[in-house]
Amino acid sequence: MATTAQVERRTERPPALDARTACEAFQITARAMGDAPALRTRGDQVVYTWREYDRRVREIAAGLAGLGLERGRTIALMMSNRPEFHLIDAAAMHLGATPHSIYNTCSPEQIAYQVRDADSHVIACERAFEPRIREALRELPMVEHVIVVDEPTPEGCLSLEEVAARAPSGFDFEATWRSVGEDDVLTLIYTSGTTGPPKGVELTHGNLCAGARSYDAVLKFPLGGRVVSYLPMAHIAERAVSHYLPMLCGFSATSCPDPREVVAYLPEVRPSWFFAPPRVWEKLRAGLQAMVANLPEDRRHPLERALEVGLRRTRAEQAAFRGEGPGPDERLLAEWREVDEQVLAGARAMLGMNELVMCNVGAAPCPPEVIEFFHALGIPLAELWGMSETAGAGTCNPPERIKIGTVGPPLPGAEIKLASDGEILIRAPFVMRGYRNKPDKTREAFTDDGFLRTGDVGEFDDDGYLRIVDRKKELIINAAGKNMSPANIEARLKTAGPLIGQAAVIGDRRPYNVALLTLDLDGLQAFAHEHQLDVSDPAQLARHPLVIQQVRREVALANERLARVEQIKRFALLAEQWEPGGDELTPTMKLKRKPIEQKYAKIIEELYSGGGEEPAPVSESAESVSR
Repeated sequence: MATTAQVERRTERPPALDARTACEAFQITARAMGDAPALRTRGDQVVYTWREYDRRVREIAAGLAGLGLERGRTIALMMSNRPEFHLIDAAAMHLGATPHSIYNTCSPEQIAYQVRDADSHVIACERAFEPRIREALRELPMVEHVIVVDEPTPEGCLSLEEVAARAPSGFDFEATWRSVGEDDVLTLIYTSGTTGPPKGVELTHGNLCAGARSYDAVLKFPLGGRVVSYLPMAHIAERAVSHYLPMLCGFSATSCPDPREVVAYLPEVRPSWFFAPPRVWEKLRAGLQAMVANLPEDRRHPLERALEVGLRRTRAEQAAFRGEGPGPDERLLAEWREVDEQVLAGARAMLGMNELVMCNVGAAPCPPEVIEFFHALGIPLAELWGMSETAGAGTCNPPERIKIGTVGPPLPGAEIKLASDGEILIRAPFVMRGYRNKPDKTREAFTDDGFLRTGDVGEFDDDGYLRIVDRKKELIINAAGKNMSPANIEARLKTAGPLIGQAAVIGDRRPYNVALLTLDLDGLQAFAHEHQLDVSDPAQLARHPLVIQQVRREVALANERLARVEQIKRFALLAEQWEPGGDELTPTMKLKRKPIEQKYAKIIEELYSGGGEEPAPVSESAESVSR
């Protein structure tokens, strides 16, 4: 199902894809790419070519060796997306050491837990995070050095230049990196900690290289592509996409330190691959729909018609894929080619998404209507599935055969089967070595025949495509014994209109479902402007009758797209915002369900006692609500 948004897939296979270790891949790519850009910031304020990247890595690796970092030891990193992260992390891995990233939202106590668990004796950070690290050091007597990558360097810390100056005489960089093996631990990825203290997932060089090759077998990575680095580096998706894959494929990575600005980076970077969690795609869709709605009629009408033609084509293709129809006829295809050439190609170019070879969504369920919207625009958005424990690999929709509503078939080299209760089990060369310092948890994670118990529940269709139902531990089983996926219900709520930002559905062992909702600040600002409301106090707006009425309509619209047993009977609109790394959300924006239920226990009980809000009547919900 190729679209004109797709460019030629590749003319040359990246030479480092067959490397045994990330070190070997880096060195092959550095020689092959030479003066091509490897790391950059917006506007080319900072640019490192692959040759310069390699030179700096050698200098920093020698300095880190002088600090005592060596094969088998660990180094903690805490910084936003910036070239220095790549330099230090790559330098450490060339020593056979294990870098691990700490989420920038972590408290001193959380920092101390991870550094102690990893047994890191060196920490590298930005100056902005140094005070929290300094506080954590009270519990970390093993830490010998703190490196600060930006100026001025705080007292007692080292700059990168001072680190490089610690290089021991006679240090043999070549011999050191060549001694690193496939089974050496490349990185630790600490899990989100939704059900307890985070576990350190040990991923080897072999795991990451195998995962990259599996993805390449489906996606055919272009040599020298472009990506934007904007998600936390403590997340396996960002580490894989903008740090390790460039080593194997020669990508250039543009650092975007504020993830809220990533869409503004796209026109400059024009990425070859763009991966984002559902919330990014949802907000991009909402922004585009609002933009179209506000255009003058002579410009709005062609875009609306083009999107309508694209949507009809997409749905006809999907129906044919499912065996439910003949596919788009020649007349529809001719219409599509016309609107694509005259309207949609320009829209993709404006977004900076006209040179995509592939684009993907993952980490949480994505509503089908969101994916359909981008297909209608000519952007072949596809779901994939992976987890920290699988180096981010698992399943992926082939770009030429995307089935909306699924995460695709297993990647080459992956064996996936379902347990009797539907839990997804996977065995593959990219599956983790185990959890650091937790042999019991590691044993529990695997079956006797070596399959990883993923904790996700899924089902295969007749074409071998996998659909994710939800996390096994998060399924709602109501008082009548009906199983439901809260994540799917929440996705419907968040895409029903402009105002719902976050949603948490409660209903386990209850007679019906209720929801805690927060407002989307961007949608709220636009709504307030349209209705001439004061936007200076978002918390006050959460109690405004017009806002409450609109949210009631959005909940009603979401209910229309849900089975009766899944529908929301009552909800509470909260005045506060849920921030990543806070009480309600993990740093990767996953709901902390148990803490939420504990924190809002009184409100939840009031909802089951007749308090809160109800969805709008059917007549009101029929009014147009768009994002």
